[in-house]
Amino acid sequence: MREYLLVCVIAAAITFVVTPAVRLVAVRAGAVTPVRGRDVHSVPIPRLGGVAMLVGFAAAAIVAAQLPKLGPLIRSREVLGIGVAALLITVLGALDDFVDLDAITKFAGQIVVAGIMTFAGVQMTLVPFAGTQTILPQWMLVALTVLIVIASTNAVNFVDGLDGLAAGMVAIAALAFFLFVYVTTPPNSEPVTVFSTAAFLAAAIIGCCVGFLPHNFHPAKLFMGDAGALLLGLLLAAATVSFTGNVDPGSSKLGASTLVVFWLPLVLPLSILALPVLDVLLAIQRRGLKFWKPDAKHLHHKMLAMGHPHRQAVVLLYLWALTVAGGVLSYVFWPVAVSTTVLAIGLLVCVALTLGLPGLGRRRSL
Repeated sequence: MREYLLVCVIAAAITFVVTPAVRLVAVRAGAVTPVRGRDVHSVPIPRLGGVAMLVGFAAAAIVAAQLPKLGPLIRSREVLGIGVAALLITVLGALDDFVDLDAITKFAGQIVVAGIMTFAGVQMTLVPFAGTQTILPQWMLVALTVLIVIASTNAVNFVDGLDGLAAGMVAIAALAFFLFVYVTTPPNSEPVTVFSTAAFLAAAIIGCCVGFLPHNFHPAKLFMGDAGALLLGLLLAAATVSFTGNVDPGSSKLGASTLVVFWLPLVLPLSILALPVLDVLLAIQRRGLKFWKPDAKHLHHKMLAMGHPHRQAVVLLYLWALTVAGGVLSYVFWPVAVSTTVLAIGLLVCVALTLGLPGLGRRRSL
């Protein structure tokens, strides 16, 4: 755990320190988000925060490569491929922050970086089906890996609409996934060890988000931009893919049923990103085939329209993410009936706060 904690601290500290310099570069280079009809900020805000997070991630990887346990993992072809993909997708996002690339170009770029990761060995190998781990044809596994990358990057991009929202929700996602991976025996590990690529990536993601949040929480001094959203989405996808489908259902560390252990690596990342994924699906329903066209009807816009102040809306969405992530993660440790009850109660509390707080605020102001 100490090596993971060091990775997290290094990523957070470097991201925090580098962000002001990146903000200065963004201002001088003109990478600034203007005030548009669908935006909630009232003054132009520089973007490009993803570059600072990339530097934080790189610093964490360099330090981890010198550690006795994590070092061999970080120096592997798999992590090198993730690093190259992270660099390229950050460049793609940064270009979009400068010149507003069209949707097709961004989509093609995401496919390319996903292909680089699969070539480096970061790809699905097994999928849980009918109570067993099933080996699919190679082309299907590669296609599934690419699909996960595209879904994750776009989900994070969609939720990046309020100050601090995307960074906070991704940090929650990474924390929940780290806890799951940490208590689960990594695939093919002899002897059993808690060190894995997925856990390293999750720890680094947490650090990058925590280091960036002080600059990004409302009122934001810097947006992460597409550079940050695409980077975080890619790293989350890489963590998920490098672990999902390889987990040992017979791990002695898990008290959950075999069925839960088979499916949780797939369900957990999806549940953590449930809100942005739902946002994507609703956008497709609203916009049809041109679902990438922006509008002001995202879930976070609706929270503001209900009467939630900016910070309150963000914290409430954090609470939703924590509730879903914690509830799903509890299936690893508790019986299904207990976990389901806890998750249901937590969701009811979230619904009550979401619907009730605006009315309470209006009554207080009278």
